[in-house]
Amino acid sequence: MRGSGAYAGKYAAAVAGYRVGPDYLEAHRAFVAVGADEHGGRVLGFYSLVLAPPELDLLFVADEAQGRGIGRLLVAHMQSEARAAGLDRVKVVSHLPAEGFYHRAGAVRIGTVLANPPAVPWDRPEFEFRVSSE
Repeated sequence: MRGSGAYAGKYAAAVAGYRVGPDYLEAHRAFVAVGADEHGGRVLGFYSLVLAPPELDLLFVADEAQGRGIGRLLVAHMQSEARAAGLDRVKVVSHLPAEGFYHRAGAVRIGTVLANPPAVPWDRPEFEFRVSSE
């Protein structure tokens, strides 16, 4: 997460103190995409789904794995997990560079989360995935 190019430079402060450790994993549903090709066994991406209130807390794809559809697969998996949990919507507060990805992945913009300095000194778009009952 901290090695992501999306959080380089001015965005580094947003994840500087963020820790995904045993306590986080115990409290949240986290899923990992692992490489099966030349990246065999390597983590290519992950996401975390919070059930109450429903939120996609984290979604990351390794820089070198972007553009291969892994983010879309993670979103589809998240929607399947949300559906199985009985959720009909999942919100996500987007990192600015990821705004286009969420829009292309089918999320609908529902608002703006105001800056929270010093960690996040910029406003962020808020999206919502609507989960079909299929």
